Amino acid sequence: MKKRINFNKGFLPCSIISCVIILFGIVGFFVKGINLGLDFKPGLVEEVRVAAPVAEVTYNGTAKVTVELSSGQMDIIISGVGAANETRSFSFAEYADVQSLADAVNSIDDLTVNVKNGSYDSTKLFLNSAVSTQLSKSPLFIYPAGTSDITTDDLRAALGENGISIKQLGNGEDASYQIRMGVNADTDQASLQNDVNAKLYEAFGKENVAIVKTDFIGSSMSKSIARKSILMFICVVLLIWVYAAIRFHWDFALGSVIALIHDTLIMFTFITWTQMEFSTTVLAAVLTIVGYSINATVVILDRLRYNLKMMKEAKTFNELLNQSLSDTLLRSILTTATTLMAVLALYIFNTGSIKDFSLALIVGLLSGMYSSIFISSAFISACRKNWKPEYGVHHSLKYVSDEE
Repeated sequence: MKKRINFNKGFLPCSIISCVIILFGIVGFFVKGINLGLDFKPGLVEEVRVAAPVAEVTYNGTAKVTVELSSGQMDIIISGVGAANETRSFSFAEYADVQSLADAVNSIDDLTVNVKNGSYDSTKLFLNSAVSTQLSKSPLFIYPAGTSDITTDDLRAALGENGISIKQLGNGEDASYQIRMGVNADTDQASLQNDVNAKLYEAFGKENVAIVKTDFIGSSMSKSIARKSILMFICVVLLIWVYAAIRFHWDFALGSVIALIHDTLIMFTFITWTQMEFSTTVLAAVLTIVGYSINATVVILDRLRYNLKMMKEAKTFNELLNQSLSDTLLRSILTTATTLMAVLALYIFNTGSIKDFSLALIVGLLSGMYSSIFISSAFISACRKNWKPEYGVHHSLKYVSDEE
């Protein structure tokens, strides 16, 4: 049997310290508030690419002519008074590069395609969604899917740092950039979008900026996401409580849930006072810690259940609890330490939301190990303060109160 450490001596002091930290977090919530990310508040979401166009199309006739690009072909739709009212389709399988495609399209009367990069793959072309695809004397630019050497830092320098999140989507030739910006309730969507685009045009040239798509998250949608996140957390905690109650005992289950709530509140205290942006990535870190913490607690509870049957010499419940915690201490330390190594690597070598995710995990991992040993155990010890050993037919120890 391993040396028994009297962990119960730290139950009361640790509980007081945790209450003070959580109270500190509640004060911070009302004083500083939570720095909600763009996932939880209304805002603009715009996906852009920055690249020089590979071709430009103009039309000098009287008909109405529009261009559509799909993954397999280019469609030229001709309509209007005196026009043939037809759709001319040019398959990318037949016209594999920009030059051959332009030569074919130029056969249409009054339509001109000016090629800038004829060797580019025609299957990777796209149009700017922010401009009309109806042709006129002003050129309509056709863009390549691949971006230039522009980085997220370049975009951030162009747009500024305040309230803007920039994320790279894809890699290499498939890369694009997602720009997210929070707004107030009275902010006009169109003016905000025009302001963002104007800064991009100024920094990189209007002809080199292509808007892939634009979305606007309304306040009702952001509130819905927040409600669903809270509901998801409550459901996770309830399911964990049901599992622990079935496998162990109601006080064991409630102790584990208290530890989970404790870890969550500790993380929110940290998030509040550091003003870390609370995004869905950070929420994922919180839920990850909920799962990790219950795993560490279940190991201790399982050992406690084993010692309830095997330690016939125990006279108090704290003896059983101290022995169970001593038996699993090395395992708790090693598991947390090895996980911390991976999370620290994420924190050191990453930036942005992943860095916030890993920092929240670090706080949660340390809190999870602490709460499994001192918080959940303190609650179980308080529930079983009147425990007395009684040997049954199978030589097991049962819970008996003083009144019994």
